[in-house]
Amino acid sequence: MARSLASNALTILVVLMVAAGSIIGWGRSQYAGRGPLEDAICVVVPSGASMSKISRDLEEQGAISNGTIFRLGAEYSKRSNQLKAGSFVVEPHASMDEIIEAITASGRSTCGTEVNYRVGVAEANMVVRELDPGTQQYVELASYVPGEEPAPEGLDAIMENPSTRYRITLAEGVTSWQVIEELKRAPFLSGEVAEVPAEGSLAPDSYETPKGADLGELVAEMKSRQSAILADLWAARAEGLPLETPEEALTLASIVEKETGVADERPMVASVFVNRLKDGMRLQTDPTVIYGLTEGKAPLGRGIRQSELRKATPYNTYVIPGLPPTPIANPGRESIAAALNPADTDYLFFVADGSGGHAFASTLREHNENVRRWREIEAQQVAQ
Repeated sequence: MARSLASNALTILVVLMVAAGSIIGWGRSQYAGRGPLEDAICVVVPSGASMSKISRDLEEQGAISNGTIFRLGAEYSKRSNQLKAGSFVVEPHASMDEIIEAITASGRSTCGTEVNYRVGVAEANMVVRELDPGTQQYVELASYVPGEEPAPEGLDAIMENPSTRYRITLAEGVTSWQVIEELKRAPFLSGEVAEVPAEGSLAPDSYETPKGADLGELVAEMKSRQSAILADLWAARAEGLPLETPEEALTLASIVEKETGVADERPMVASVFVNRLKDGMRLQTDPTVIYGLTEGKAPLGRGIRQSELRKATPYNTYVIPGLPPTPIANPGRESIAAALNPADTDYLFFVADGSGGHAFASTLREHNENVRRWREIEAQQVAQ
């Protein structure tokens, strides 16, 4: 009798152990295996949200099969308290483990509605766009120029939504005065800046920022990024450059930035100015003359007059030797890199070639021929 009871108890124990093992194995397969989601979705994690709430949302959207296993997996992997507020893409058939990684890892939003205030050389505008999680392409919902056009209908509701993200994008070649004046109009920023930052000191880049971010702190981040970029590239500069300080490199980079919008040309344009500096030739570049006239506060809006080319100003490189005293815009990383590692050429001249780029020349004779061709192209364009 006792033996029979012991045998039955042992059998029950073995069955329970097998069952427990099966349950654990099933749970692991549910957690790490292919998920049920058929199409990509955008999961919003509000600030202060709990893993329990997110697991319920994911169950409702069909992204996970079991909220309890999801929460246990997050707890076991010690990520249950590492939720990041934002909007995150969940790919089709993502496992629970992959979803937890997406919503706890970097905190960088990968989908949802975004308000992007873009500061360009000609104008600034605010674009409201949404990332389609299926195609990973942004869909523009609205666009307008703050201070000049009325805000689009529905913008207030979008900006009141706590999941909406905000971004500031600075174009390469904008001036510091432009940046500050335009950012004063950004409706989602707060605070003030006491003075316009030094020309060239702001990094053209994309800055994700919370609603209500302080303008002064944002500008400090722009300055910090530019300082880091300049220090990094200055340390890797080519030998023998006619540049004594990082500040001179920034000035040359700003001229390169304003002289060409063709990325591949930057090292060649830089080589022209480096060669001229080495040979003691004046730079003779129009963007510096324009900056001397406008102080970077507005486009000139017309051609440069001959009298202005002859007028002595600190920025008129047709008159002064060497570089102007400061940068004439905020150059991007690629223009700084070009100034510090220019192409190895003997070019001393360049002129527009009609295709959006430039024709380069080593001698004045070659340059004059390129200028003649450009004049013909200009005449043909006017005739059309």
